[in-house]
Amino acid sequence: MDINDKSRIHWACRRGMLELDISIMPFFEYEYDSLDDRDKALFVRLLTSDDPDLFNWMMNHGEPADAELKRMVKLIQTRNQQRGPVAR
Repeated sequence: MDINDKSRIHWACRRGMLELDISIMPFFEYEYDSLDDRDKALFVRLLTSDDPDLFNWMMNHGEPADAELKRMVKLIQTRNQQRGPVAR
């Protein structure tokens, strides 16, 4: 997926679990544009993960074996925590 095709990335952010939607969508909406191209590509790669894996990683019930994906999960968690709850 092209890191500049924001409509496709936005669609890929929509998951089948509410918990993932409230973690991933705000990060995409508020943080994606500030990422460098390397991190944008990493975020897109994270989106190819299965929902159960993403859920476990976002809820701290495990972590990706891949160090770069682990870094992206931590970045999402940190930025979401710093930003605080987002009104939808």
